[in-house]
Amino acid sequence: MKIKACPNCGSSEYIKSGVINQRQRYRCKDCSYYFTVNKLGKKIDDYYVNKALQLYLEGLTYREIERILGISHVSVINWVKKYNIKRPYNSQYHPTYKILNSLELANYFQSPENIQGAGVVVTELGDKFMLIKWERFKE
Repeated sequence: MKIKACPNCGSSEYIKSGVINQRQRYRCKDCSYYFTVNKLGKKIDDYYVNKALQLYLEGLTYREIERILGISHVSVINWVKKYNIKRPYNSQYHPTYKILNSLELANYFQSPENIQGAGVVVTELGDKFMLIKWERFKE
């Protein structure tokens, strides 16, 4: 990773000053602050972050999102906390979802009973589509 400036004072005047825990250490010439390069972690593509948050807002649980996208439910929880996402709560409806290819999706919408009495959202998941439908709880 290329360092552009001292994290303490913002100066671009720094020198190498040893290695700690197999990471290069630097010293700022202006403020004498010692710093190291941040570790490069595994970065998940923003597409999956947006898709996970969208599915969370649609009412899916963390574990369901994990099974669908293949991303840890802990990561989804952390993103919900990080971006302060609040899901509207309504106990009268619950989402059901299906993963369909384009032909199955077209056949699904040709049947009138599939589109009556509930809201439907279709979202892309790679080469397939996810259909989320809200139905009233039977009382």
